[in-house]
Amino acid sequence: MAFDSVESAESAGTFLVVLPGVYAPQHDTQLLLSALGREHIAAGADILDLGTGSGVLAVRAAQLGGRVTAVDIARCAVATTRLNALLHHQRIAVRRADLASALKVRTYDLILCNPPYVPAPHARVPTRGSARAWDAGFDGRAIVDRVCDGAPAALRSAGVLLMVHSGLCDPAATLSRLSRGGLEAKISARARVPLGPVLLSRLRWLREQDLMKGNDSYEELVVIRAECP
Repeated sequence: MAFDSVESAESAGTFLVVLPGVYAPQHDTQLLLSALGREHIAAGADILDLGTGSGVLAVRAAQLGGRVTAVDIARCAVATTRLNALLHHQRIAVRRADLASALKVRTYDLILCNPPYVPAPHARVPTRGSARAWDAGFDGRAIVDRVCDGAPAALRSAGVLLMVHSGLCDPAATLSRLSRGGLEAKISARARVPLGPVLLSRLRWLREQDLMKGNDSYEELVVIRAECP
């Protein structure tokens, strides 16, 4: 099978293969990897990687000693993660499932999530194709809100959710929603990064929606850290 390969500079030298149609590690992945590195991972901690994509977060979590379950709705992402787990000699349980149902199976010590979060000119979330890795409805919150609603019941006491998303989809709303679910939520990291090809392709629409200002060619990424008391 033909595939593209990428190397992640922020993943402790982890080399990855990324099959066609799978979201390759980008700035948001690197920011979440850095946040993962700041957590204390106890040996055997149960970790869920929601929307695993290439599996880079799952591989790194396993390298840190976690017992990792990785889920994604895309078959190509499931295959990619299994391949990368094999390449790095890591035992990772990889499952095909949507994010909401994956949160209902069991509880975890740590949940990692890089969900689709890009505001789109259409309300319906794609069910196939590459765009389902980033498009998330008009406000970019179609999947983020589901994670916020499901995470509190899926975390053990002192368990932590680490989720990255764009400042375009209202981090304050994420903090509020998680807090209403009983979690102690805060923004633990921020980064301003150049707009990628998806945002550049809809820049006019984003400006019409007042989501982007003037000639700004950067977006802010945030990592949300929410802990179960």
